[in-house]
Order: sequence, then structure tokens, then C-alpha cells
Amino acid sequence: MDEHNKNIVDQFTKQAVPFAEKMTAQSGSELLRMMVAASGATDKDTVLDVACGPGLVACAFARVANEVTGIDLTPAMIERAQLLQKREKLSNLRWQIGDVLPLPYPNAAFSLTVTRFSFHHFLNPEAVLQEMIRVTSIAGRVLVSDVYTTDNSRQSEAYNRMEKLRDPSHVRALALSELQSLFQNSGLQNVRTEFFKLHMEMEQQLSASFPNPGDEEILRQIFRKDVKDQTLGMDTRLENGKIYFSYPIAVIVGTKTQK
Repeated sequence: MDEHNKNIVDQFTKQAVPFAEKMTAQSGSELLRMMVAASGATDKDTVLDVACGPGLVACAFARVANEVTGIDLTPAMIERAQLLQKREKLSNLRWQIGDVLPLPYPNAAFSLTVTRFSFHHFLNPEAVLQEMIRVTSIAGRVLVSDVYTTDNSRQSEAYNRMEKLRDPSHVRALALSELQSLFQNSGLQNVRTEFFKLHMEMEQQLSASFPNPGDEEILRQIFRKDVKDQTLGMDTRLENGKIYFSYPIAVIVGTKTQK
């Protein structure tokens, strides 16, 4: 396992429980409903959830699809996913510990391939998208949901610096134009984008994060300053003595029409 993947496993082993709890909040559930609706998932679909984490996305799709597979690099995340499956009494799920480059599945193995909050962790998101397309059947759909930045270099640099401090496995959030270009240049057709705001309270987010020693207070300072400066692009605000902010999320989906 290379150094970057080791860093991901280390971070998400720590985050497995708090990440799952944080993403079951109301706004996280709303995003799941948006993803399922945008994908057009039906009971005829076989779904792959790439970098499935604690199984929240996979279980949401399993409620409407025929069969769902979740793959993730971190064993602790797969353990949380299995617990969630058992709690929700879903039988049409299977899990695999593994990497995404390459995906360990044959061509056209799934009719719907999805991922959430993973592209900013990938060193080569374009290659991952191509793998997702490869394992998707003709007329199948590919969906990516992730945070994005603007084309403003000051905003993107400030955001990525902050996220790297909060989560050392973060690589880079792509600009919205980059995410959309990845889809437009991939050969996928009927590409469409929907938008969502994922609301967070600063201390709750920090309690679910595992920054390096000393960086937590730096993060607090960054957010306090951003209430006035609005550099991060997260609508940072002070409400009743607490700092809140919103991650801008894009849900992008396209259809595979050729090999």
C-alpha cells in the first residue's frame, strides 16, 4: 500500500464511527435522497458504491435497487457498513475491502456506479472516473457527488488549505468547472448537475475530525476569521454563539452510451 493510501486508511479508521454518525444528520439524509432521485435508480439496477465508507450511500440505494456492492479501502469503514446493513435489515448488499485503481470488477458489471465525498481524496480522479465508466454497462449511469470550489484561485487555495489541516488525507477539491469537464470529456452523455448545501457546526465537525496536533486551534482561527472575510466559500456564519458553515456539493450524473 502506498503512502497516500496508508494515510487514507489511518484517517478513516479513526473517522469510521463519527463520520457515520455525522452523515446521518438531516442534511446528510437529504443529500442521499437527492442522489438516489438524480440517479434514476430502480429495482432493476445493480449498483456499485465506490469508496463506500460506512455504507450510508449503499444502504440508501439498496432500498430501491436490486443489488448493491460497496467497496472501500478501510476495513473499519466496511465493518460500520455491515453493522448498518444488519440494523436496517437489508439483504441485497455485499461488501469488499479494496482499492479503486483498478476496480476489481469486470467490464459492464453494474448498471449504476456512484460515489460520494471521495474525489477530493483521489490523486487521480480522472482515472477513477474512467474505472467507474468501465464497470458500468451501456445505458447505465455514473454519479459523482462531491464538494467543489470555484475558479477563484484565492478561494480554492484557502478551502483546500483548511481541509488539508482538518483531514490530512485530503488531496484537493476540484473546481466545479473541473468536475463538469471530467464528465463532459469522458464520453458520458446527458450530463446534468444538481446542487446541495451540506450544513455543519464547527465544533461538531472538529469533534469528528482528526487533524494533526496543534492544527485544531488553527482551524478554529481560520473559521472565526472567515465569518468576516468569507474567503472559504462556505457561507461561514455566527449563530447564537456558534460558528456554522456549508459545504457546496455537486451531484453530477451521466449516461454511458458506448464502450
